Amino acid sequence: MGRLTSLQETDSSPIALAALREAVDAIGSQSATARLLEVTQGAVSKWLSGQRPLPAEHVLAVEAATGVSKHRLRPDIYPAVAESALSQLPANLEPTR
Repeated sequence: MGRLTSLQETDSSPIALAALREAVDAIGSQSATARLLEVTQGAVSKWLSGQRPLPAEHVLAVEAATGVSKHRLRPDIYPAVAESALSQLPANLEPTR
């Protein structure tokens, strides 16, 4: 019998796919994206086709290289609520020791 997988492992949201396409376009190509992330072009192709989501370990690098937000790339990992909550913290907040 085949291995059961979650929807997250086999499918990406339309918003995340659009964000990833935007990021790949900003980088220049699937091949350039693959070189940046040290993966194969085939892996990038699978992400763009929705067969697999952009792996969590690459989200921050893609955001840094392209300006496409981590929330748009992987809203399941980086929800918008967290970003808006952080923006409401006082600027002079000191960490506790």
